[in-house]
Amino acid sequence: MVQLNNGITLFFSLLVEAIPFLLLGVLFSSLLLLFVDEQRLLTLIPKNVVLAALMGGLIGFLFPVCECGNIPVARRLLLKGAPTALAIGFLLAAPTVNPIVFWATWIAFRDQPEIVFLRVGFTLVIAVLVALIFSVQTDSRPLLQDHLSRLMPAPVQPGEKPPGSGFQTADLLRSGTFLVQSPGQVVSLDAALVQTWASSSRSLRMRLGLMLDNMVLEVRELGAVLIVGSAIAALVQVIVPREVVLSLGQGPITSILAMMTLAWVVSICSTVDAFFALSFASMFTSGSLLAFLVFGPMVDLKNISLLLTVFKSRTIIYLFALVAQLTFLLTLAMNLYGN
Repeated sequence: MVQLNNGITLFFSLLVEAIPFLLLGVLFSSLLLLFVDEQRLLTLIPKNVVLAALMGGLIGFLFPVCECGNIPVARRLLLKGAPTALAIGFLLAAPTVNPIVFWATWIAFRDQPEIVFLRVGFTLVIAVLVALIFSVQTDSRPLLQDHLSRLMPAPVQPGEKPPGSGFQTADLLRSGTFLVQSPGQVVSLDAALVQTWASSSRSLRMRLGLMLDNMVLEVRELGAVLIVGSAIAALVQVIVPREVVLSLGQGPITSILAMMTLAWVVSICSTVDAFFALSFASMFTSGSLLAFLVFGPMVDLKNISLLLTVFKSRTIIYLFALVAQLTFLLTLAMNLYGN
């Protein structure tokens, strides 16, 4: 009975912590859809993939969302035709490389400022490297779920003249205004958006109405899977004793593995995870604390269900494997040579 009560408490605490940031991400996603000039957005993206990946990693300063809110924004960027490097860079870095998390980490580790700056630095390095690896796949459609890839505009082949001066507005709108509500059924706002775009270009009231409709649809989809993911995360935390994880954190290697596992299991929001990690500062190495702070916002149990609404399962496995390896190597170097 005690375990059941603890599980319910953890479940609701995860939801209460995550929902505001999910709503914030959906809000930014809808703002991108209806209030951002898509042509200008695409023209601002650097042609160089390294710069595009770096730009994606730094966009978090403009879109301060955590690991729940970054997924709808990353999906919107992909469906608007943004390069894979930009979207993946944003997806991985935005939960950490933003002013809110930087400030929270500074408050928690003000006596260890190197933790604050290394957290941001390691996150950027990992996000850019993983984004560059994924950018080898120039056509991002094979990485996405089938219902998303079918609505993606086909990439322009070398030497082929793009339609008009780039992606058409209708194509960009069509790419991001649907949600799967049940197997085989898709609710779409495409027709309404395309038909009213011209008339709403000067009507703030019309745009706000369409934005609200899109937000409701995205909350219905992402909120449902967030509930499932939070329930799984709470169940794992109740079944697996925390002492089992902590007992592994004695050496430079096992401590990192233990804290990465803990970060994956507890699924705590990046805006408050620094205070959680601070409670282990006297028992764990600096490298393992960094592993928790870097790995957790990129990969946790709660977000798998959210990521599955965008990417295919094998894409998520590759993504997680790359992030885990790079996090381990960087934080191991910190343990071996940073002290």
